[in-house]
Amino acid sequence: MPPAIDVDVLGLDTGGHLLVERALAGLPVGGQLVVTGTHPELALQLRAWCRRQGHRIEGPDPTVIVKGSAVDDRWAGAVRAGTAGVAAPQADPRWGLAARGALVELGGPPLNVDWVDRDLVWTEVAPQLYANAAANQWDPMTAIDWSASEGPPAEIEDVVVQIMTYLVENEQAALLVPARLLGRLHPHFREVMQLLAAQVADEARHVEIFTRRALLRREELGVSGAGGRASLQTLLDEPDFTLASFLLSVLGEGTFVDLLRFLNRYAPDPVTAAVTQLSGRDEARHVAFGVAHTAHVVQVDAHFLGRLRMAVERRHAALSNTAGLNDRVMDSLVVLAAGSWEPSAIRRGWEAVQELQAQMAEGRRRRLVFIGFPDDEASELSALHTRNFM
Repeated sequence: MPPAIDVDVLGLDTGGHLLVERALAGLPVGGQLVVTGTHPELALQLRAWCRRQGHRIEGPDPTVIVKGSAVDDRWAGAVRAGTAGVAAPQADPRWGLAARGALVELGGPPLNVDWVDRDLVWTEVAPQLYANAAANQWDPMTAIDWSASEGPPAEIEDVVVQIMTYLVENEQAALLVPARLLGRLHPHFREVMQLLAAQVADEARHVEIFTRRALLRREELGVSGAGGRASLQTLLDEPDFTLASFLLSVLGEGTFVDLLRFLNRYAPDPVTAAVTQLSGRDEARHVAFGVAHTAHVVQVDAHFLGRLRMAVERRHAALSNTAGLNDRVMDSLVVLAAGSWEPSAIRRGWEAVQELQAQMAEGRRRRLVFIGFPDDEASELSALHTRNFM
């Protein structure tokens, strides 16, 4: 006697099909199953359901199902999208948006993305960096006390507004670059995708807090120089994943971390101190990914150092006829560090900015050496970095 199941009062349109499928799953193709129940349309539903599923009704008895091969045939050519816990060396576009490790039925639309090779986007620290990013998200409304009543003197407030205006346009570029990379990355490398998404969220917050700080006591922002925007445009124009990450995070955001520390040190009020401290913490994580990823690519292919060098030189040449850092931004940094308009204070502020630039250059050199450049070449490339800092 073939096995039998009783679906009781259930119809196949109210969940009974689940019991039938479960029973058929344990049978070989050609195996028989007797289905009984009290639903008045059970026999009619069984015939229609079997036609759709590739089974058949055996003989005159409408309750005896013979298992067909359609379900098994459907999945016969299915492939695994790698292993759930490990990124494959190469992601197959045929996997589409399937979860990593899922059994993928073939015939769906392939994913139109550019980066399917793990070593072109990967770093082993990506999962840890994403975990850090997820654990350290913060709310601009509650993490910063915007109600602080006392602000700096009017002329110092003016330089803060100009600096914040400059920070906003740089952070908008830093938001657009990872956002653009996201759409071209195979989601199989989910840790990198999640990390880039967190980076986009970080930069969106930075744009918000810098804008809000600029308008805290003023109704208008400062000025935006054409040379600075030209410098940032070169970041948006770089099509390669690693080169874009290298120029933005290793060189640009790495330099920016030094700038944010400088602004935090000379912050004239608690709000400025808070926004620079919180954004600096996020930026350090972005730099960590850029450095680790670029170092990974160089470890896989030492010749890639030549491409990195060419990217720096190409950007330097493209910006050779631009003004670089907006003069008003540079002057604002001097006045911020000075804290007043006394000649001796201005002198100290000017020296502080010179020291900042030296620290920026040294930081770039150290990161370039870590990636794999010889010390002298690292110093040379650091000196070629854009005068716009980012």
